[in-house]
Amino acid sequence: MERSKKPSAIPVSPTIPTPQVSISDDNSRVTASLPTGESVEVLLFGATVLSWKTAKGKENLFVSSKAHLDGSKAVRGGIPLVFPNFGPSSNKATEGLPQHGFARTTKWEYLGKSSSESSTLPNSSGDSSVKLDFGLSNTMLDKIPSEWKNYQFGITYSVTLGRDDLETSLAIRNTGEKDFEFQTLLHSYWAVDNISDVSVSGLEKISFADKVGGGKEEESGAITVSSEVDRVYHVDPSQGIAISEKDKPRFDFTRDMLPDVVVWNPWIEKSRTMSDLAPEDAYKRFICVETGSVNWNTLEAGDTWEGGQRIKAL
Repeated sequence: MERSKKPSAIPVSPTIPTPQVSISDDNSRVTASLPTGESVEVLLFGATVLSWKTAKGKENLFVSSKAHLDGSKAVRGGIPLVFPNFGPSSNKATEGLPQHGFARTTKWEYLGKSSSESSTLPNSSGDSSVKLDFGLSNTMLDKIPSEWKNYQFGITYSVTLGRDDLETSLAIRNTGEKDFEFQTLLHSYWAVDNISDVSVSGLEKISFADKVGGGKEEESGAITVSSEVDRVYHVDPSQGIAISEKDKPRFDFTRDMLPDVVVWNPWIEKSRTMSDLAPEDAYKRFICVETGSVNWNTLEAGDTWEGGQRIKAL
């Protein structure tokens, strides 16, 4: 017997695109992408961000064509993590550690992902960001040839991919009973078409330590590169910094608890001495603007230090 009134069909909601995260077959890389096309790739060795692409596929990071991606050496390019020492060891506790510490040459653990949707963005079609978390602790280190073998710590490194920006942040916890000192830096290689067309603004009239010429100096205008540059600036984190190319904005930086900025490019002669930097004109293709805290920080037992950066691709 047919019913006089049939129940109406239940409407099926359309599937909302969500961020996608994948792990490589050899468990060496984590890749995330947004429904709008942006992507980020992180090598677990060093938790090194290897790639950050816009929705149109434009690469924002430089990685040398001769970079070691097999875990045999720190990656030349991307965003290597500097911890617990910046440069050669200059502290009794870090004596014996490699240049820039052990964080960039140790395999990290992938802790998982989370995503969020922002209703303030126009034409929202799903989750607008995805956060990848990575972890490192003293128990994961095979060998620490310094006093660091006596310290206990845990680090969470978060990489958040947005529609037009990338956030990288660190939470360093002292899980032991002894205070320790550390330095940290996000050693970022930003991709450019030609270094001769690049300028860095936001550091004008700020005294810097010149690691090439020695001493301290001050730049009256935006920084341009026509020879080797290796400078350390101490500047309030509220101060904005930007990279431009051909007078057009390329990257904009926001910092949190990172009072130091390193600007580096090896130029021609020094780049020839770097066996893992290629092609021959690689120095033209990147500018390192590295945010961090390179003055020694004391982290007391049980405390946590946090800092990070947000980079907007323009």
